Amino acid sequence: MLFDYNVVLGSLPLYFGGVLVTLKLLIIALAVGLLLAVPLAIMRVSRQKLVNFPAWLYTYVIRGTPMLVQLYLLYYGLAQFEAVRESFLWPYLSSATFCACLAFAINTSAYTAEILAGSLKATPPGEIEAAKAMGMSRGKLYSRILLPSALRRALPQYSNEVIMMLHTTSLASVVTLIDITGAAKTVSSQYYLPFEAYVTAGLFYLALTFILVRLFKQAERRWLAYLAPRKA
Repeated sequence: MLFDYNVVLGSLPLYFGGVLVTLKLLIIALAVGLLLAVPLAIMRVSRQKLVNFPAWLYTYVIRGTPMLVQLYLLYYGLAQFEAVRESFLWPYLSSATFCACLAFAINTSAYTAEILAGSLKATPPGEIEAAKAMGMSRGKLYSRILLPSALRRALPQYSNEVIMMLHTTSLASVVTLIDITGAAKTVSSQYYLPFEAYVTAGLFYLALTFILVRLFKQAERRWLAYLAPRKA
């Protein structure tokens, strides 16, 4: 038999459990990452060097180093310091789930910040002039005009970041978490059938990617309809 379906069918509960872990990591990382990315993006478009430079340095360092290195530093690296082990943060930093979520959130925040900064810079000048003519303060200008407009325009690029982050969550398996890839590792080591194990994992990732793509397409049709070409 070229492909052992019995092993795959018998392992489906493990894979479905891995899907839940993957979705948990993805949702937490995206939510925290987006919260961090908004102020970082605002800092990135600032003309003041003291404001712009720290955000630029943060995104440069995070985007310039591998995600796996960042995860290892958080989960394994910090544990070597006695001050960390004796601090109130140790119960969190000793948790694989917490470190994975934190590493993924930090990573996606840097990429998302650059995406939002690009969208902010692409804001039509007319929108800003109209807001200023209405007497809006800088805070209202960002909350009512710039950020909502930038978030809508960033949807196509952000959808790619979400999908990349979904695939990045597969690294959680290296810190003992049983996500989809972790489930595949377990099946492979138990039955010595790596082909069946990882093909099944790939199909689960493919299905999740398809769902995310469809959701973002629906979001783009709703919030970017004004940018679509006019029908003759």
